[in-house]
Amino acid sequence: MIPQITDDIDDFESDLEIEEQQTSRTYKLDLVRKRVTGYTDGLDAVEQFIYKAIGTERYDHLIYTWDYGAEIAKLFGQPIPYVYSELKRLITEALTHDDRIDSVDAFSFTHKRNKVAVTFTAHTIYGDIEAQKEVDV
Repeated sequence: MIPQITDDIDDFESDLEIEEQQTSRTYKLDLVRKRVTGYTDGLDAVEQFIYKAIGTERYDHLIYTWDYGAEIAKLFGQPIPYVYSELKRLITEALTHDDRIDSVDAFSFTHKRNKVAVTFTAHTIYGDIEAQKEVDV
């Protein structure tokens, strides 16, 4: 049997898989009362993701994949210039893994005693989010 070649575009399109965009709808967390208060979507959901992703130590929790979180604990005891550069890399790596976040920039660092505070801007598909994180060093 000889295979037949067809130029019909409809047959070709039926073989293609169409990628569906996942919703960003998730549970809304009340971080003060430590409970779920409904649902959130869009910019608020991405902001919540940023807070959780950089606040979760990578590889420490079996519930998350190895791609989730940041390895910030390894910065403890390191020199401040090293902490600045690594913190920038670790935050960018943790956040850009999510398809909703295009880039992370505008990093600003402050250092007081044994704490480093970083502020940054995450550029998402929903808009820009300014976030901050404080790390013990």
